[in-house]
Parts: sequence; structure tokens; C-alpha cells
Amino acid sequence: MIGRPRKAIPHFWRTQRSLLLAAAAFGLALAALFEGVAWRRAVATNDAIEALHAGRDIPIDIEAPPEGLFARIAYLAKRDRLDQARGFLEALDRCGNASMRARAHYLVANALLRTALEHIEKSELETAGPFVNLSKREYRRALQLDPEFWDAKFNMDVAARLVRDFPDFERKSGDELSADPKKLWTDIPGKPKGLP
Repeated sequence: MIGRPRKAIPHFWRTQRSLLLAAAAFGLALAALFEGVAWRRAVATNDAIEALHAGRDIPIDIEAPPEGLFARIAYLAKRDRLDQARGFLEALDRCGNASMRARAHYLVANALLRTALEHIEKSELETAGPFVNLSKREYRRALQLDPEFWDAKFNMDVAARLVRDFPDFERKSGDELSADPKKLWTDIPGKPKGLP
């Protein structure tokens, strides 16, 4: 009885060899196919990222890898197309690492703050208020994801100073805002007082 298992293995190999080899070959071919598709997708994503960095408007699928989503967010935020960037930001929040997500929220917050500052320069303070508050929210989200993100801390401080200088930004409704736009620039760090 002890000798039978030893004889069964060679017998099984002789009778099933072609089936086992065919299954192994099929498995290897399937693995190679999946790797080829993954490689092709990575190449396409890298090409799209390079094109976006070069300033060409390349569409990215919402199911793209996190690096592709981040590149699309950066492209859209730089051009103040925040409504389009929002969907990609939500997709990145589902699949990206914390550092990449923090950086994406930071880029969106910068675009919001730029828009707010443009409205402030035009003395459109009522229109600027929501943009300041939205930028603060995005900076806060970036800092939740990466508490050591110094640029987000600095820009969050700038947005907070805007709210301090224009406290009516915190209100939801009210009369015309009263503030001196020239007073705003004297308190921003790095801007020496007394220069034109």
C-alpha cells in the first residue's frame, strides 16, 4: 500500500501531462495579457500627464490612476476651471494617497483664493466672500491630510487674514461690505509696509 502513491504520481503525469501543460500555458498567456493591458494603460496615462503638463487639454477618464487624476486637477485649477476639477478631486479622494490628495486640495484652494483676490481688487467684496471661505475649507482639508504642508499653512493664514480684514465675509447676508482694500495688503507676511 505504501508503494501505490509513488506509482500513482507518474501514472497521473503520463495521462494528464498535456492537459496540465495546456492549463499552465493558458494561465501564463492570460497573465501576460493582463500585464500588457496594465502596461499600455500606464503608458497612456504617462502620455496624458506629459501633455497636460505641456498645457494641452487632454481628457482623462474619471477612473484613471491617481497620478492622471492629479495632473488633470492641476491643469484645471491652473485655468480656474474649478467646476470641472471638483469631480476629479472627489475621484482622487477615493483612490489617491494622502500626500497627493493634500496637494490636489491645495491647488484647488489656490485657484479659489486667486479668484477671491481678483474680485477684491475690483472692489467686488460681496462676490469675493464665498471664494475666500471655500479656499479656507480646501486649505483646511489639505492640512488634515498632511499637517506638515507648510505652503497650505501659509496660504490658509492669508485667507484667514482676509476674513479678519473683511469680517463680513463670514456673514451669509447683509448690506454692502465696508472695508478699505489698501489695508489688506499691509498685513500679509513678506510684503513690507510702505512700498507702493
